[in-house]
Amino acid sequence: MHWSFILLNLFYLSPAIANLPHRRHYAERDFYALQLESSISPLLVAELFGMEVVGPLGELEGHYVFSSKFESNKYDRVAQKKSLLQRRSDIPILHKQAASGVLWHKKQELRKRTKRVLDVGLESCEQESLLRRRDQPNLEQIRSLFDIQDPIFGEQWHLVNTVQVGHDINVTGVWEAGVTGEGVVVALVDDGLDMSSDDLSDNYFPAGSYDFNDHDSEPKPVLLDDYHGTRCAGEIAAVRNSVCGVGVAYNAKVSGIRILSADISDVDEAVALNYAYQQNHIYSCSWGPPDDGQSMEAPSDLIQRSVVNGINNGRGKRGSIFVFASGNGAFSGDNCNFDGYTNSIFSITVGAIDRQGNHPHYAEKCCAQLAVTYSSGVNDSIHTTDVGKNKCTTRHGGTSAAAPLAAGILALVLSVRPDLTWRDMQYLVLESAVEVDVDDSDWQMTAKGRRYNHKYGYGKFDSWAIVQNARNFTLKKTPSWYHSNVTTVEQDIPQGEEGLKSSISITKEDMANANLENVEHITVTVNIAHGRRGEVSVHLTSPHNVTSRLAEKRSLDGSKDGFENWRFMSVMHWGEEGIGNWTLHVMDTEVNENKGKLQDWKISLWGESIDESKTVPYELPGESRKGGQPTIDFPVTSSPNSTAISSSNGTSTSETASSIPSREPTTPDKVDVVETPKVVSLPSSYDFSKELKDSDQTVFWFFAGIIIILLFIMMVGIFFCMQRKRDIQAKGDRENYEFEVLQASDVDDGSRKSHLTQNETLYDAFGRTSEDGRPFDIGKDDESADEKLLH
Repeated sequence: MHWSFILLNLFYLSPAIANLPHRRHYAERDFYALQLESSISPLLVAELFGMEVVGPLGELEGHYVFSSKFESNKYDRVAQKKSLLQRRSDIPILHKQAASGVLWHKKQELRKRTKRVLDVGLESCEQESLLRRRDQPNLEQIRSLFDIQDPIFGEQWHLVNTVQVGHDINVTGVWEAGVTGEGVVVALVDDGLDMSSDDLSDNYFPAGSYDFNDHDSEPKPVLLDDYHGTRCAGEIAAVRNSVCGVGVAYNAKVSGIRILSADISDVDEAVALNYAYQQNHIYSCSWGPPDDGQSMEAPSDLIQRSVVNGINNGRGKRGSIFVFASGNGAFSGDNCNFDGYTNSIFSITVGAIDRQGNHPHYAEKCCAQLAVTYSSGVNDSIHTTDVGKNKCTTRHGGTSAAAPLAAGILALVLSVRPDLTWRDMQYLVLESAVEVDVDDSDWQMTAKGRRYNHKYGYGKFDSWAIVQNARNFTLKKTPSWYHSNVTTVEQDIPQGEEGLKSSISITKEDMANANLENVEHITVTVNIAHGRRGEVSVHLTSPHNVTSRLAEKRSLDGSKDGFENWRFMSVMHWGEEGIGNWTLHVMDTEVNENKGKLQDWKISLWGESIDESKTVPYELPGESRKGGQPTIDFPVTSSPNSTAISSSNGTSTSETASSIPSREPTTPDKVDVVETPKVVSLPSSYDFSKELKDSDQTVFWFFAGIIIILLFIMMVGIFFCMQRKRDIQAKGDRENYEFEVLQASDVDDGSRKSHLTQNETLYDAFGRTSEDGRPFDIGKDDESADEKLLH
């Protein structure tokens, strides 16, 4: 039985062992992502639930993709069957164990991700007289010094600005020091990459590339608007040659991960964000939910698991670096704290400034963005590579162009200090940023001793400053975190300027128990009911009197859903010790019939640990450590009896249900600790019991067939062995001579102790070894479960 089961696992899972993503036809089949206990066989689960194993889910350990025949009524097969198995008393214990071994599941749906690209033209031609010409850098001298022959290099003002001197990324000194991005790979998670372009072909990295839209190894642009990723790649690593311009890290490599050219499932997006995450060091992401001033969307729990997995295990456990564009929805009143990708503590969120250092009309502002860099605006855009053998563009822009420019600068940093962690990179961005538009009224002094602006973050990227700081940077200790109790308010929000305030106090003992030395990020999770969400503003004031505008009014947002378990994030409080009163101020300044209520909220502080030996890795959303609740601050479903929040040291505190109303959050940000199947109505004719019985019969006949095949192979082997013996006896002396030759060969080859007979070779071919000769790691629990199933 063991051999048949191993062969069956190899048959189903061998494509995934080769790390090849699978094409999924969503119009023909339903697909599910499942997390299983290590002792549960995916094949057993597949048979039990009437599905097929597609393969492992990327780099997420214990996660698998399953498929089943497409059901037009859209019911959740796993939830229904799991519920049935839990209710019925006549179900075999093995099946109940297999069902309980399904720790988490999610039926897959297709969704669209939006490129953060603009139809770039000149915003205004009336301000030409405001372009101040100063002492110009010697462009010809720079060309000569670095042997730059690229024809549009002189137009790449973001590299060397000869008009607004000082308004560029200050990179030439870094190049002169020999820092050009060598040894670093930046993955463009986008709409493809034209690897046939003469400007990119020499720096294209195929091993880190894949097309998740058409499921092809080459992410080549196909559609008419598949130019976005190629333009971004040119900003980073356009080759120094005679084509177009140069990239900021022109000796770095770029890979293409194509996801934006069609609707995509959470499974594919999750795999994409971990794709080749030991070879791909930085993931440049110029996309997200719609920037329409009314959407509020976070990555699903599965995608969050992928990001956390990249942080924990990517780049040799130093952490994948995720760079996200802040968004182009400012003209619609949008704010990047309504986007769960850009307000993640794991993202380096990058905004845009124009070539004069001003805030463009499209660039979203929020307290989650760390810094800004150059992109389109008054009178000019980014000049870079385009799709085609030898084609350039002068019309690349939006925050889409800012994020890859930042990713290229971070590639320069990693080429100097590959040992930096993802958090070290965030520290360097913050500490090396240069203020722009210094007279803007929004600049606010922080506890870090640096000013912050919701439009500009801590300032603009400066290549020379960040690389120099990286050379002598001391690695930060591993992180810890503190989660407060949920504070129940349940009060109406008064209309007008006054608003409603609520405070949470954090003590020195709280910080010590959480093993947390200081603050890097803060997150605030709120439940606010309101008749028109866009009328609500949310501010947070720290014990140091630093105020983060977590949410500002959005005139286009007419949603009646309010904020359900929505998590805001701020980087403004970096460097604070966290001790004292944190005050939430919720306002509804529009006096009308749309009223609201602050139901409850909690705060989480994330930062450097006190004692590194006591820290633990970030957990995947929904997981829990031994004896408790999830320790990472992804919203969880309240239990009927209590709400528990755990600190990094494993301790937890609870409040009773009388003070914390139970609710079932419905936002995409919600993650269940253990997903409870929801009962949905099914056709009365649908009989799951019959399907389970059919499944049992299928299992029996399937393995019976495998046994028959194996017996046949063994009989063939025995026949050939007996035939061989007869031949040996018949040949006499000639055979003895051949045997002596073989024996002599064995003596000469010290790598083998004895010569295998054909019987032994045949047995070994069906033994517990993989194709490379290594034994499979089959646990005792798996073995026991398989034997029970087969018997």
